Amino acid sequence: MTPITHTPVRPVTHTPVHRRRSRRPWGYTAVGALILAVMLFPVYWMVNVSLQPGNAAVGTSWFPTRLDLDGYATALSQQGPNLLTSLVVAVGSVAFSLVVASPAAYALAHIHARWVGPALLGILISQMVPGIVVANSLYSAYNDLGLLNSIPGLILADSTAGVPFAILILRAFMGNIPSSVIEAARVDGAGRLRAFVSIVLPMSRNALITAGLFTFLFTWSDFLFALTLTTTEDVRPVTLGLYEYLGAHVSDWNAVMATATLASVPALVLLLVAQRHIATGVTGGAVK
Repeated sequence: MTPITHTPVRPVTHTPVHRRRSRRPWGYTAVGALILAVMLFPVYWMVNVSLQPGNAAVGTSWFPTRLDLDGYATALSQQGPNLLTSLVVAVGSVAFSLVVASPAAYALAHIHARWVGPALLGILISQMVPGIVVANSLYSAYNDLGLLNSIPGLILADSTAGVPFAILILRAFMGNIPSSVIEAARVDGAGRLRAFVSIVLPMSRNALITAGLFTFLFTWSDFLFALTLTTTEDVRPVTLGLYEYLGAHVSDWNAVMATATLASVPALVLLLVAQRHIATGVTGGAVK
């Protein structure tokens, strides 16, 4: 019998990989912080100029050493009606888009028919149409219908972008609602409309908040429809008011930057409040 030889087991040498791994997150964090600082610097400069006296944005100090709120007083007195117009149009567009998109998304999610695929394709194609094409087409129709320079006209125009997006978001979420839940409500005596209102909509709250928030942002930042469909000063959103205000008061930069800061506050507040619902609403339809 041949003797059994045991080969010595060499100890495994561990390279200091954990040290390299521990250094990488700090490097990524530093790079991310640098990119974030570069991206947010215009926002900081806008707020900085709005809080300082003076008429030149170039010669403004880096920090607001002497706070001056005259720019905000001027902005509120001259651009307050425009801010209110934008708020009314944005809220109306959100309400109209959700009322139209919710039942449409529910039908596309739970009705199995051949026309569902072409309908979704048509919705996606509508998102690719340039806004200037839609604005020019709406101008001719609005001129015939008398909807120029009107808040309902702007609500309908801004909803052309909000409704398709809301349908896509809501359909992805409503498609994950089990049909057994809806059937149980039907067995208990609820009709289709009551089951939709009492069961489907409460379960789709996160998706509704997400679609409504993005529709609000679309409408609040709209400039093309405001420029095309308004020809008088009676109805003027803040984006168009800021554009014309900048041309007329280019030397009064603290008031201009104060107007821009006030126009950024609603979107910032909504994003901070609804960020948890946005993350859930966007990813809710990703896993089935």
